[in-house]
Amino acid sequence: MQAPPDLGDAAALSAWAERDSLEAPVVVACSGGPDSLALLAIAARALLKPVAVHVDHGLREGSSGESKVVEDAANLLGVEWQSVLIDVGNGPNLEARARAARYSALANLRVDLGATVILTGHTADDVAETVLINTLRGSGLSGLAGIPRRNGYVVRPLLDMRRVDVRAVAMTLEVTPVDDPSNSNEIHRRNWIRHTVMPLLSEGAGRDLVPLLARQAAVLSEDAALLDALADELLSRAGSDEPAVRILRDAPHALSRRALRRWIGPPWPSLADLARIESVVTGAIRATEIEGGIRISRREGHLRRGVSSEPVTLSNEQAKSEGVQ
Repeated sequence: MQAPPDLGDAAALSAWAERDSLEAPVVVACSGGPDSLALLAIAARALLKPVAVHVDHGLREGSSGESKVVEDAANLLGVEWQSVLIDVGNGPNLEARARAARYSALANLRVDLGATVILTGHTADDVAETVLINTLRGSGLSGLAGIPRRNGYVVRPLLDMRRVDVRAVAMTLEVTPVDDPSNSNEIHRRNWIRHTVMPLLSEGAGRDLVPLLARQAAVLSEDAALLDALADELLSRAGSDEPAVRILRDAPHALSRRALRRWIGPPWPSLADLARIESVVTGAIRATEIEGGIRISRREGHLRRGVSSEPVTLSNEQAKSEGVQ
């Protein structure tokens, strides 16, 4: 694990920025919490000309207070800031919809501001928690790889640092971070993992499991990146819009499954959803519904996506007409 750079050490700050090839200006996703405030301070002292962006989902009271914290921190550090109100829309999986809307707003702002990347304040503790959450969800290799350090224009430069160390940086600022009361409510799975499961596992193992899980995730992330590249090649051959079932069926199972995952895209399908999609590929069923209200069907030898519908089992005659028997 790495320690955050000292805010007064120009050489350490420069080395921190160079590790992820960061260049000014950057967008810093800033909730007003201690992790994102620390990131904003580090980016400012590293001369990355950060623009602090607070995204208001409009889902709870007190969001204006969070925006004020971001404004105060930005003014203290002498950087620009913006607050953006977004509409997460209606439908299932509120958390996934909010995340998608948030990153979409940040991506648009990055372009508007001419910023090079979007920085987020995720730490090694977030990685470890994500690994456990994805394990309980039944995720595959990518889920066990945790949170990617870089994903397109999104960079997470604090992933090899502990939350307690990052928050120590925030405590040096003359701004009181946002204390989100929902972070202590264990009805949310991440909070339950953070406050109950992780301490129990660490106690049982006789060691702090966060560094172990974070290192495991980093190794698996490299493996996942290679498989993703191979899966993208397969999907390109099969057709990225409506993949040809024959090409997917003839490929190695692990690669075909990963190509299907890439085809669906985020929010990534669970292993259970992938199994149902594979049943469409093999011809066991002709259509299925997966999380998010997505309908996957098979027609004329190709997979198609559309509105949700109940799964339909193929008859022997239908299966023969689809060329699966």
